[in-house]
Amino acid sequence: MTHDADQTAQHTLSVLVDNEPGVLARVIGLFSGRGYNIDSLTVSETEHEKHLSRITIVTTGTPAVIEQIRAQLERIVPVHRVVDLTLTNRPLERELALVKVSGRGENRVEALRLADAYKASVVDATTNHLVFEITGRATKIEEFVAIMKPLGLVEVARTGLAALQRGPQAL
Repeated sequence: MTHDADQTAQHTLSVLVDNEPGVLARVIGLFSGRGYNIDSLTVSETEHEKHLSRITIVTTGTPAVIEQIRAQLERIVPVHRVVDLTLTNRPLERELALVKVSGRGENRVEALRLADAYKASVVDATTNHLVFEITGRATKIEEFVAIMKPLGLVEVARTGLAALQRGPQAL
């Protein structure tokens, strides 16, 4: 019999850090040094005047492992705050992907029809290829990629997750 404390689950961590050389390497080093996997990693400066960046990390682990990761991240000197967005009230999570599909005739028509249903935009087109831009939850992007495979999927580039907690709170 398994307990909830033993269940692994995917968590989205939002980390506010000083935007300075070596910070990202230290954060990644914490994960690799302890054998934790990073499923998605997004980094961007969010407040230029304050030299602050947000690192969004998606990782999988038991509640104890996730809490250990959070606590260890907070001990890194340039880290200001760490929030497990998965524990907040339904975080807003979005990702962007570029999806290249090769095809002519019926496959091309079907790819365009499905892209419209998924609200993906055509950002480049030749007579033999289409490149779609799609944004949404990771599951939506994974579904779109899966339905494009039989139609001539060539390549996918994904940004990684951007996430915020709902409500008035800020990181």
